[in-house]
Amino acid sequence: MEDDVQILLESAEENMQKAIDHLDRELGKVRAGKANPKMLDGIMVDYYGSMTPLQQVASVNTPDPRTIAVQPWERGMIGPIEKAIMNANLGLNPDNNGELVRINIPPLTEERRQGLVKQVKKEGEEARISIRNARRDVMNDLKKLKKDGLPEDMEKDAEDQVQKLTDNFTKKVDDLLEKKEKDIMTV
Repeated sequence: MEDDVQILLESAEENMQKAIDHLDRELGKVRAGKANPKMLDGIMVDYYGSMTPLQQVASVNTPDPRTIAVQPWERGMIGPIEKAIMNANLGLNPDNNGELVRINIPPLTEERRQGLVKQVKKEGEEARISIRNARRDVMNDLKKLKKDGLPEDMEKDAEDQVQKLTDNFTKKVDDLLEKKEKDIMTV
């Protein structure tokens, strides 16, 4: 029985961590007025007929806070990279000089910043829901184990641990959101 409880707790923690990792990836894609290589995550480039992640055909870096530079490994990939960035509908205009693709990140308007903060809060709420769902699933499994003979004090201890996990991961969500909002609202 103790092993079952431990497995449930580890499973809950793993699911909650997945929610945090997903939130972190999603927040990385939200532009905060500063250039960030993560903004181009998920862009697929046509590399000789097969769709390949941008990071596998070029290096992506930020030479200054308003510019992303994409340096292809092969010169022939400049056109397909530029096309992939345009087709990604990120609102970015790539500019190529024959050597590399530059993307200038325009400053955000106040209205756009507030829209991005709303988007960030929505992502945060989805992460909180995932964390609460993981908590609910474990609590239901603990109730089933109690019916199968798990001592009540063990169930209570496990429920307390699950609640502590939930509180810790919810705090992590809040911290990530606060940091991202501050990032977005900083001019």
